[in-house]
Formats: sequence, structure tokens, C-alpha cells
Amino acid sequence: MANINIIQDEIISEFSLLDGDMEMTVFYIMELGQKLPDMKEADRTEENIVKGCQSKVWLTANLDQDKIYFTADSNTAITKGLVSLLVRIFNGQTPDAILNADLFFMNKIGMERFIGTQRSNGFAAMIKQMKLYALAFKTKQAVRS
Repeated sequence: MANINIIQDEIISEFSLLDGDMEMTVFYIMELGQKLPDMKEADRTEENIVKGCQSKVWLTANLDQDKIYFTADSNTAITKGLVSLLVRIFNGQTPDAILNADLFFMNKIGMERFIGTQRSNGFAAMIKQMKLYALAFKTKQAVRS
């Protein structure tokens, strides 16, 4: 499994090919969202909604052999694309790796230029939720050992 920084570097290099073209970047993000694996209808519940997002974002996590796997979905194409980036970075990582992750790709791809303040807040809420899942799994592991 590639580590979090390697995955971020891959994302940065993909976005650099778009050369800062706003329209292409937004289109690419929406395309990434389409590649996100489908979320089970049963998981689209109120309790799986990420609080603080303007759009609806559903997020679930499960622990398998000390690695966390996320499923996510959104009711808007851009937000779905954004959450797909986080799923790509965090999927298959350990709780510690997620908790200690320094997410630098957003600045490097100039994300604040093409997502507004509302979406930035929502994006921060998604990251926070993923880290909360990691913390919960880490706590469960500590209790077991």
C-alpha cells in the first residue's frame, strides 16, 4: 500500500497536467467522483452524513486487519470528486497513518482557487470525520490489546 505522501504526490502530478485551467480542473474533480465505488443505499443514512458540509456527504469506515477502508458518496458531483480524493489518500491506511497525516496536496494543487469557502469548510469537515473514525478504531485497538 502506497503511503499517504506518495498518493498525495500522485494527485499533485495529475493536477499539474491541467496547468491551473479552472474549467478542466473542476471537470476532472467531477470525473474522479464518478469513479468512486457505489455506496450501498443502506449506508446513506442520517448518521453517516458528514456534519458541516453544504452538500450531503455520506461517509462510512470499517477496519480490516488494522487498515481502514472508507466508502463515501455525495449528492453533488464536485463534492463527490473531492471526497473521492480523500478516500484515495486514506483508504487502506492504518489509524495512526491517518491521524498523523499531513495533507499538503490541497495547497499544491491550488484547491482554494476552485472551491469556495463553503466547500473548503465542508472539505475540512470530511477530513475531520475521517480522522475521527481513525481515532475511534485506534481506541478500540488499544482497548483490545
